[in-house]
Amino acid sequence: MTADRTKRTCLAVILAAGESTRMKSSRSKVLHPVAGQPMIAHVVEALAKAGISDIALVLGRDAQKVEAAARNGAVRSSVHIQTERLGTAHAVLAAREAIARGYDDVLVVFGDTPLITETPLIAAREGLASGADVVVIGFRTADPTGYGRLVIDKGELLAIREHKDASEVERAITYCNGGLMAIDGRKALDLIEKIGNANIKGEYYLTDIVEVARAAGGRAIAVEAPEEELTGCNTRAELAVIERLWQQRRRHEMMLDGVSMIAPETVFLAYDTKIGRDVTIEPNVVFGPGVTVESGATIHSFSHVEGAHVSADAEVGPYARLRPGAHLGQGAKVGNFTEVKKAEIGAGAKVNHLSYIGDAFIGAHANVGAGTITCNYDGINKFVTRIGENAFIGSNTALVAPVSVGNGAYVASGSVITADVPDDAVAFGRARQENKEGRAVLIRERNQAIKAAKKKAAE
Repeated sequence: MTADRTKRTCLAVILAAGESTRMKSSRSKVLHPVAGQPMIAHVVEALAKAGISDIALVLGRDAQKVEAAARNGAVRSSVHIQTERLGTAHAVLAAREAIARGYDDVLVVFGDTPLITETPLIAAREGLASGADVVVIGFRTADPTGYGRLVIDKGELLAIREHKDASEVERAITYCNGGLMAIDGRKALDLIEKIGNANIKGEYYLTDIVEVARAAGGRAIAVEAPEEELTGCNTRAELAVIERLWQQRRRHEMMLDGVSMIAPETVFLAYDTKIGRDVTIEPNVVFGPGVTVESGATIHSFSHVEGAHVSADAEVGPYARLRPGAHLGQGAKVGNFTEVKKAEIGAGAKVNHLSYIGDAFIGAHANVGAGTITCNYDGINKFVTRIGENAFIGSNTALVAPVSVGNGAYVASGSVITADVPDDAVAFGRARQENKEGRAVLIRERNQAIKAAKKKAAE
C-alpha cells in the first residue's frame, strides 16, 4: 500500500554552486535553457509537482540570476552560498540553516538535471513515509561503466559503491546511483555531519550517507527512475542531448493527446507550448515561449511562432512568422512569408502572403492583399492600424499608422494610405500614371555614357 506523504513537510535542497568550467560559458550552466527555460527552472517545476513547497538553493556563481531563474509561485526559496567546494555532503550542509528548521523529508537534487519529473521524487518521499531513513533514486543502464553501483540485498540498500572501488561482482551490477536522494528530515543533519573525507580527494561524499545510516541502525532503500530523467549536464554537447531528449518526450506526449505531427523530429517546442487536439503541425516548425494553438488549427511547414495565440481552425504558413502579441481569430489565415507582431487578426480574416502586420487590428473576414505593410514605426513611436470587418486591402498597399480603414471599405492596389477610410468607401492613394514616350532610350544612353567614363578613368 502506498504510504501517505501528503501530510509530511518537505524541503528540497538544490545543488547549483558549481563553477561550470566545462561549459566554457560566461554564465552558470543551470542558466542555460532547455526548451526556452533555464535548466534549474525545470527542476523547480518537478519539485512543485511533487508537493514540495520549500526549496533551499545552494549557489555560487551568478547567485542572483540563478535565484531569479528558480523562482516559482508554488514554492518558497532561500539562498545559501557555498564558498568552498569540498564534495556533495559539504554542499548540502551549506543549507544547514534551512534543514534545521525541521522538515519530515529532505530531498537533495541537482540544478542541472532538467529532465527529472515528479514521479521518482514522489516515490522517494513515499519511501521515507514508509520508514526508510535514506532513499536513493537510481536507474538501470546497459553500460554502467563509471557510475556508482547500488548494492542491494533483500530490498535493502547496503551501499553505493563507486566504480573504481567496486569488485568484479559489484561492477556487474547495472542498477546505478542517480545522485538524487531523500533523507529523513529529523536525522538529516546528524547523518550528513557524520560523513567523513577519508578518500583520495579529501572530499565529503553524500553517497556515504547510506553506510552511515545503516551503521546507526537505520534503513536505506532505492527507488528507480528512467535513466533519461537523471541525465546531467556538464558540456554544450550534453546540453544538446538533453534538449533532444526533452523535445522527444514532449512531442510524444502531445501526439498521445491528439496532436498530429507529420515529421515530429523536425518540430521544436518551448517549455510552455500549449497545443489542442486535432491540430496539425507540418515539418520544420519552431515554437518559442508563450504559444497557445487551439483545436483544429494547422501550422504549415517552416513557420516560427512565439508569444502568439492561434485560435481554432486557423492556419499559419508555410514560411510565416508570428511574433509576440499576435492573435489569430477562429478560422483566420496568415500565409507564406507573412510576419505578424502585436496584432489581432479577426475571425476568418486572411493575410495570405508577403505582408507585415504590426501593431494592428484586422476585422473579421477582412482580406489583406499580398505585399501589404502596416507602417507602424516613425523612428521614435509606434502607432496602430485598424482595418474593419469585411474590408479589402489591395496588393502592395502601405498603411501609414495611425490610420483606420472602415468596415466594408476597399483600398486600391499600390496605395499609400495616410488618412482614415470611411465605411464602404474606396480609397486610392497612388499617383496618376504618366507615360513619357522615348524617355527609356535617353536613360539607357546616359547610363552607358557614365559606365564608359568610369571605365576610362579606371584605365
